[in-house]
Amino acid sequence: MHNDIPDLPLNNGNRIPQLGLGVFQVDNAEDTKNSIKWALAAGYRHIDTAAYYGNEQWVGEAIRESNVKREDIFVTSKLWNAVRGYDETKAAFQETLDKLGFDYLDMYLIHWPAPGYLESWRAMEDLYKEGKIKNIGVSNFNQKQMDDVLAHGTVKPVVDQIETHPYLQQDEMHAYLESKGILHEAWSPLGGGNNNAISDPVISELAAAHDVSAAQIILRWHVQRAEIVIPKSIHEARVQQNRDIFAFGLDEDEMKAIAALDAGKRVGPNPDDEAWLKQSQSYTSRKK
Repeated sequence: MHNDIPDLPLNNGNRIPQLGLGVFQVDNAEDTKNSIKWALAAGYRHIDTAAYYGNEQWVGEAIRESNVKREDIFVTSKLWNAVRGYDETKAAFQETLDKLGFDYLDMYLIHWPAPGYLESWRAMEDLYKEGKIKNIGVSNFNQKQMDDVLAHGTVKPVVDQIETHPYLQQDEMHAYLESKGILHEAWSPLGGGNNNAISDPVISELAAAHDVSAAQIILRWHVQRAEIVIPKSIHEARVQQNRDIFAFGLDEDEMKAIAALDAGKRVGPNPDDEAWLKQSQSYTSRKK
């Protein structure tokens, strides 16, 4: 059933399923485990978590309780901002592995470009070379920060996971990443809060025309832009619906209609905000 979810090639020869399930703000065991159970049953093979989410242990349990082999599931976690430095990064990664109950991770990302990320990247490169992490990348890095990693590192990041949705399309960053052979992964792919693109009239009209949901239209738009998407849902019908985006397509005019919605409006913090990045280094994960 899941064979119609494409895998995209990463710059190191590995592959990543283009559609995954995100678990940000899923803060209890039941919801975390149910959403993963439904996702795996619907054919997802990619789960995205982070140390900061405080739910890694439940992600690991859900995968163990499923009838899908560990090696068939692509699992991502992330290094939080309060951890920087070579030894500290290695220790934090081991803590993530222990919470998940795994002996390796498919992908590990630096969650935000808070100061000290080069030392953390060096530790991740060594973990990658040791085979503990199959793929390493970053999240929320802008061009300048990415150039810094590329200039000082020996392993190229495979992805940059950045806020992307119809109201914040990141075209310039998208073109930059493409030029470097780094995949663009979209978090908050549907927008959210005051920037809830899902209720935009243009999206609603396209959804009616295709007889699909507004979320499916937006996710399809991402997929046609060759982005990886990790929508979150704790509702079984939506988890199933979100994966069913490979059965239809948007034509050039429809893609242009969505392109016209770009307003540069963010849901989350701006990675250019150095004051926020510094301050965020004092926040620890949601659950110890």
